[in-house]
Amino acid sequence: MTVPFLRVAPLALACAAAMAPVGAAEIEAGLRAEAQRSGSVDTLIVLSARAPKSLLRNDGNYLERRRNLVDTLRATADVTQAGLRNWLDAQGIAYRPYWIVNMIQASLTPRQIEALAAREEVAKIESNRSYALKQPVENGPLPDPSSATQSDGSAPAAPQAIEWGVNKVRAPLVWAAGFTGQDVVIAGQDTGIRWTHAAIKAKYRGWNGVSADHNYNWHDSIHVAGSSCGADSPVPCDDNGHGSHTIGTMVGDDGGSNQVGVAPGAKWIGCRNMNAGDGTPARYNECAQWLLAPTDLNGANPNPDLAPDVISNSWGCPASEGCTAGTEIKEAIENLVAGGIVFVAAAGNGGSACGGIIDPPAIYDASFTIGSMTSGDAMSGFSLRGPGLGSSSVKPDVIAPGSSVRSISNGSDTSYMTISGTSMATPHVAGVVALLMSANPALKGDPARVAQILRDTAVPINDSQVCGGIPATTYPNPVQGMGRVDAWNAFQLATDMIFVDSFED
Repeated sequence: MTVPFLRVAPLALACAAAMAPVGAAEIEAGLRAEAQRSGSVDTLIVLSARAPKSLLRNDGNYLERRRNLVDTLRATADVTQAGLRNWLDAQGIAYRPYWIVNMIQASLTPRQIEALAAREEVAKIESNRSYALKQPVENGPLPDPSSATQSDGSAPAAPQAIEWGVNKVRAPLVWAAGFTGQDVVIAGQDTGIRWTHAAIKAKYRGWNGVSADHNYNWHDSIHVAGSSCGADSPVPCDDNGHGSHTIGTMVGDDGGSNQVGVAPGAKWIGCRNMNAGDGTPARYNECAQWLLAPTDLNGANPNPDLAPDVISNSWGCPASEGCTAGTEIKEAIENLVAGGIVFVAAAGNGGSACGGIIDPPAIYDASFTIGSMTSGDAMSGFSLRGPGLGSSSVKPDVIAPGSSVRSISNGSDTSYMTISGTSMATPHVAGVVALLMSANPALKGDPARVAQILRDTAVPINDSQVCGGIPATTYPNPVQGMGRVDAWNAFQLATDMIFVDSFED
């Protein structure tokens, strides 16, 4: 059932928009030259108007606040984009509007760029660049799951029943207490998902045990061909394998000897935001918008009540993908968190030098940023260290198992593979979040409280590296944050809060 949206008075929004600063729009450096060379260039037209914060509710439960947020964002875009859309229509320019960030994507000629830059409602015109395989792939391409050896030359890892990373974060202790993530929805936005894999099919929210309904449970932000999934895939599909592997670490369990997931009782939904590993700001923002208010397969009837409780994000948006100012996707992520959704993000891979965390979304204060550790309780050599560029808080926030992590592969519905990266550490933490919300449902819709519990209960590892002038024995620090995430410690604190909250009430 679709939940009706609250209506926000268009006049109030128009008045708020009228108060936004106007003037000549900022055009990204090099964009004019790029358009001149190619005749046209894919752009993001960012409007000045923002949703008036004064109209956002701070009463009611998190679902009521989320509905109001979505309604306000949508109404703001509808009112303030109207004139611009009319101009684009008159020019015969195809475009795609967004509301999670007040912007429009369109391919523009040099002359059209100049015309739009002169419009008072336009704040910036940015590139929506597309480069191949810029997600944080771990030390090279994903290994072929059908090969006899892994990419490092070792034999494929054998099943461990409960995988080492799941044990390392002490998830089985929480399972034994009766909480496996039940009644929690977890999401992945990545290269896609092999939804029919034996370890995750039963956990897909769109599967009832007999038939599949992908409405509100899957979205594809890739609208061009160019990979095995094609364009606008109506069913969950993975053209790379990276996204499937991360979902497996969140919820995977085949009922036998492959317990690869931290929260096997949770349900999952997903969005493909990369085309064979190729992302753009528009694709990232489109998935963020869908996750804040999932739609049917036609992109209609958005329902914020069906948003996930936590999102795992094992991707990055470097300058080569269009995040040149570092803010192209920031507002979308802040709106997800304002909607009560925990946003867990990979710190990124590239080595152990200090100051390596420089790409969105890991650098954002709204992101809960994850570094990687080994099974031997050491920092992974590839895990980027902070301080995070532009972050007011220490990054990473915590670390989790990310070296040689075994999870599902895209090779078949029963295949597995072992790879490494902060991409693998991040879904461990998203799974722990699901366990906490399962144990204490009052944590749903409260990302700040969840993040604080994870920080307060993390376990530091022994590491002597100093970054940012912060001693290795001071926590948080820019190497490991507060230390290894610990599901059992966090569970105990989260369940203690149930008693405290009930006593205070």
